[in-house]
Amino acid sequence: MRNKDFGQHLSEYFLKYISRQKGYSINTIKSYRDTFTIFLRYCNDELKIKPEKLSLEKMSKKMIEEFLVWLETNKKYSASTRNQRLAAIHAFFRYLQIESPENLNLCNLILSIPTKKVPDNSISYLTLNAVKILLAAPNMRAKVGRRDVALIALLYDSGARVQEIADLIAADIRVVAPATVKLTGKGNKARIIPIMPQTVQLLNSYLKEYGLLGEESTNLPVFTNRSNQKLTRAGISYILCKYVEMAKINSPKLFPKKVTPHILRHSKSMHLLQANVNLIYIRDFLGHSSVITTERYAKADPEIKRRAIEKVSSNILPNEKYSKKEKHELLDWLKAIV
Repeated sequence: MRNKDFGQHLSEYFLKYISRQKGYSINTIKSYRDTFTIFLRYCNDELKIKPEKLSLEKMSKKMIEEFLVWLETNKKYSASTRNQRLAAIHAFFRYLQIESPENLNLCNLILSIPTKKVPDNSISYLTLNAVKILLAAPNMRAKVGRRDVALIALLYDSGARVQEIADLIAADIRVVAPATVKLTGKGNKARIIPIMPQTVQLLNSYLKEYGLLGEESTNLPVFTNRSNQKLTRAGISYILCKYVEMAKINSPKLFPKKVTPHILRHSKSMHLLQANVNLIYIRDFLGHSSVITTERYAKADPEIKRRAIEKVSSNILPNEKYSKKEKHELLDWLKAIV
């Protein structure tokens, strides 16, 4: 009797397990699907194994390792992206451990493939002044400019992921006090985020102008393009980059080489932290599952470390104060150990 093989297991994994039983988000499913699409193409083009001929018997730890090397050398993937593809493969073989115990040894071997160490790059973010200049860039006399300033203001003020903004419907925004936006993040987890008066004013005007305040509009996307289709991640990134380039003309030193929507999320997080907002609140604000993820913002700003050290020092030695020169020296030291 022939056991279920790779193709059948993979189909059931996508069609039944992660979509129905696990309830993974659409974006996670797409990411996992893309991983196996690339893997099947690799097997077809590089190993000359057609998808319908690929079996678990032909698979091995070495095959997966060589696939990961191919991603980095031929596809020019970064270590981080390579790790994401490996995570999708690991997730499938964890499923297979239970569904196909006769292949347990193969699963264990593939699960033993380690992730690659990723350089601990510093977090890129904008200063408050840079955010103000960016928000002043759109032409408020034009309808599209008013849409864009509302989009960028909400993207920053809510600390949202770009897909969370793209997926917004009119019912998710409350412009009467207390003004909030409902964001649906990873794993379809929803969180309610307060929005500030200036952003509320921009959103209220935008929603009125675009006819999104009535009951008949509750399920319509908040941000749309000229074809009245909801903006995509790529569309939002394009809009942001356009205004960043405009803002750079007069203030080039305030902006990094590349500004993505995620940098606005980093910026809001850093500004909350610099305002002494508790890390637990910032974790909930961002929708992180663990405060450990949020702690990287504290590690990224040496000024925050300096204030913490100075506060402890003042509690122990009340009359001891850092001189201006000592503060600069301490900051230099802190930067060196980040």
